[in-house]
Amino acid sequence: MPVPAEERDRILRLVEAGQVSAAEAARLLDALASPAEVAPPLRARPRQRLVHIRVTDLLQNRPRTSVTIPVELIEVGLRLATRLAPQISGSALEQLLRAIAQASTGRLLDFQDLEENERVEIFLEER
Repeated sequence: MPVPAEERDRILRLVEAGQVSAAEAARLLDALASPAEVAPPLRARPRQRLVHIRVTDLLQNRPRTSVTIPVELIEVGLRLATRLAPQISGSALEQLLRAIAQASTGRLLDFQDLEENERVEIFLEER
């Protein structure tokens, strides 16, 4: 990127007046020519941690319910999910919340409710 003429002339006047050395002027001109070096680098977008809850009908072997919830909302989401699967409550729910806080990714829970003919799976993933 070329240095604007106005800025270049201003730096050259400073050199002419003896207020800036030639080396300092060269550094100033270089800095003006490449603002990308001066600007802070763009930060990579942080990966979002998500909890995926899938309830499958065992008789028909097809998903009945599939929900993806950001980890930030998981406590409320899991408390709502206990209505779908009442077996996940009390200490089981607390253990699951602890596993979400500690795990990086992968399957956290997999159980089958034969009375209701459904399978409940909970995964932790990143996007």
